[in-house]
Amino acid sequence: MTLPTEPIGSIPRPDYLVAGLGDFAEGRIDAAALAELESRALADTISRFEETGSPVVTDGEQGKPSFATYPLAGLTALAPDGVVIPFADGHTRQLPRLTAGPFRYATHADEYLTRAKALTGKPVKQAVIAASALSLIYPADGIEGYSQEQFVADLVNEAEADIRRSLEAGADSVQIDFTEGRLSLKLDPSGGLLRQFVELNNAVLDRFTAEERAKIGVHTCPGGDQDSVHSLDVDYAGLLPALFDLKAGRFFVQLASEADPERALGVIAENLKADQRLFIGVTDPIDPRVETAEEVRDRVLTAAKFIAPDRLGTCDDCGFSPFADDTSTSRDIAFAKITARVEGTKLAAEKLG
Repeated sequence: MTLPTEPIGSIPRPDYLVAGLGDFAEGRIDAAALAELESRALADTISRFEETGSPVVTDGEQGKPSFATYPLAGLTALAPDGVVIPFADGHTRQLPRLTAGPFRYATHADEYLTRAKALTGKPVKQAVIAASALSLIYPADGIEGYSQEQFVADLVNEAEADIRRSLEAGADSVQIDFTEGRLSLKLDPSGGLLRQFVELNNAVLDRFTAEERAKIGVHTCPGGDQDSVHSLDVDYAGLLPALFDLKAGRFFVQLASEADPERALGVIAENLKADQRLFIGVTDPIDPRVETAEEVRDRVLTAAKFIAPDRLGTCDDCGFSPFADDTSTSRDIAFAKITARVEGTKLAAEKLG
């Protein structure tokens, strides 16, 4: 048998692109010069992905400012003082705050997809940000003349368009990044915020057919930025039952860095729906040590004790550089881990087959 294996999304940007992003922010280069650097990095990323033997590739998010904020790049109705996300090592990331409506995406993900597809004959997966994550940009005290209900309606329309445009542009699949799912239980241990997030994301997914939803996946992890996390201390058992209520066909679940993956697999086995496939994380982007193919194999074989092999696949726990300025992991280590994932998945398939 064969087991599908896929990347999550981001790859660390080359030094020249990281420097170029800084130069662009400071006005030392223009948008055209930055676009040239992004194109160079994209071509190198696709080439190195192909060298790993990965059956599915991504653009590595070389052109995204971050996995979460790409739709907002270029919008003017934003203030910098939005929701703050604290990480375990003490650093924070801050979302912008919306100041006026109507809300529209400035950039849709199919723009990245189209550029990547022009450089490879391999299937290309496209990551998009969840509507629930972007819902956090609406201020708690509201916006005069633009109600939260109006914002949510606009947000659902835009999130649907983001997914649909990528599918229509030929994405092999579309992955919704839902890292805020586990974080929501730290913000609201009652689970109320998590249920709101699930309902909002399902309002988007409800607009797709069952056939389309089979090509739509959801990724969950406890965050990964500058070799730190924001919610690994939150019990997975609080998230996983609600996660599989999302009306998607694929789920990409961080497990390599989980303290008790077998416990998590038990909860997954109880909640995974009949029409859903599970991709387990078998490499940890935060750990600088490169996993061996044999370690990856053994993680898959453990998962196969809980989930039927024909419903299994593998992935990395998270993207390797979800924010453009995150250089905590090198490109070489990222691609070495991807190679280990690909080779280890093949070993597991041979053992199971």
